[in-house]
Amino acid sequence: KSPERSTLMSARYDAIGINYLALRTPDRRIASAIEQALGDAKNILNVGAGTGSYEPQDRAVTAVEPSAEMIRQRRPGTAKVVQASAEDLPFDDKAFDAAMGVLTVHHWADAQAGLREVRRVTRGPIVLLTFDPSFRPWLTDYLPQLAVLDDDRMPAMARYQEWLGDIDVTTVPIPHDCTDGFLYAFWRRPAAYLDPHIRSGSSSFWAIEGADEGLERLRHDLDSGEWERRYDKLVNLDAYDAGYRLIVSR
Repeated sequence: KSPERSTLMSARYDAIGINYLALRTPDRRIASAIEQALGDAKNILNVGAGTGSYEPQDRAVTAVEPSAEMIRQRRPGTAKVVQASAEDLPFDDKAFDAAMGVLTVHHWADAQAGLREVRRVTRGPIVLLTFDPSFRPWLTDYLPQLAVLDDDRMPAMARYQEWLGDIDVTTVPIPHDCTDGFLYAFWRRPAAYLDPHIRSGSSSFWAIEGADEGLERLRHDLDSGEWERRYDKLVNLDAYDAGYRLIVSR
C-alpha cells in the first residue's frame, strides 16, 4: 500500500471533481442493476463514494471517500461519509451486509489491498461497476490515448477473480440517453465530446494529453457525415455494450 499514492489520488479528485455533481447524475437503469445485485442487504458500505451516486435511498449506507472536494459536493440528506481510502477502512470485520463501488477501483492506490479490505468488512455481496479494458469503444479510434489509459488503469476482469474468488460478471448495457456522464456514456451522442464542460466530468480527459487533434478529427467527421457513415450500426441502437461490467462477489 502506498500512502503517497493515496494522497495523490485524493488530491487529484479535489481538483477534477469540481463538476461531478452536475455532470454525473445517476442513471436509473444502471441504478436498478446495482440495487438488484445488492439483494436484501440493509447495511451497505459505498467505497470511493464520490458525491453519492447510486447510493440506495431506502437502506442504511455508509460512504467512504478520500477527496474533500467530492465530500463537499454531497447533497444534504445523503449517507453519512467517512474520509478514508479503500486500502485502510476504519471499520470492524464483517460490519456491513454488503458493499458497493461505482467506477472507482481503477482510482485506488492498490486495488488488491483495497478489495481485501472491502471483503474484510463485508459479510455479504460486494458489487462493483467497472470497465473491461479489453474493450475499445469507437471514441478510442479518435483518441487512442484513452485505450492506453484504460490498459494502464483498469484491472483486467481476470484480476477480480484472483482477488475476490468466485464472481459473477454481467454486461451493463449503456442506454443511448444515459444521464450519467462517465467516459463512454455518450456513445450515440458524439458531439458531446466536443464540449469541454462535458469532458470535465470524466477523469480520463484530465489524465490524457494531446486530445485536440483527435477531437478536431471528430468534429470534421461529424460535420461531413463521415462519423454516421462509419458507425451506422450504432445510430439506431437504444443501448450499447461499451465495455461496462457489474462484478458481484458473493
